[in-house]
Amino acid sequence: MSLRSAVAAPFQQKGRESMPESEFVVALSLDRDWFSPDQAERLVDVATGQGLLAREDGEVVAEFDPSEAEIPEEFVPDESILQEQSTFEKLLDKVVSAGTDKQTAVAEINDLQGRLGVTIEAAAVVYARRRGVDASAEAAEAREELKGE
Repeated sequence: MSLRSAVAAPFQQKGRESMPESEFVVALSLDRDWFSPDQAERLVDVATGQGLLAREDGEVVAEFDPSEAEIPEEFVPDESILQEQSTFEKLLDKVVSAGTDKQTAVAEINDLQGRLGVTIEAAAVVYARRRGVDASAEAAEAREELKGE
């Protein structure tokens, strides 16, 4: 996953699992020249939302072992990783990673949504849980999204 690789790179470079957020941004923007400083800050937001990073007292902390991430020498992340995934997209990725064909999953989630009369996110949570995929974080996100509407 390119987001994981992009997040892991500064930690691998420094040999640590936490660093000041400003140092992380510099590593991505100036050291590697992958992003502008604004884009690197956006990457921190997206990675935090995906559970790859945590913010603690001005530092960013890897929520995974960055040393285990593979970063090919020619790797350059695509700017599309700066876009935050919707709750539905996160659930779809989890279900596909667990072995369900993407087209099948989308069709079955859409069918479930129609039969239950719920949001697409709620249908995806039910679908994931029926397949033994942990959807607790996404279920909480979907509830918060509903509260905001």
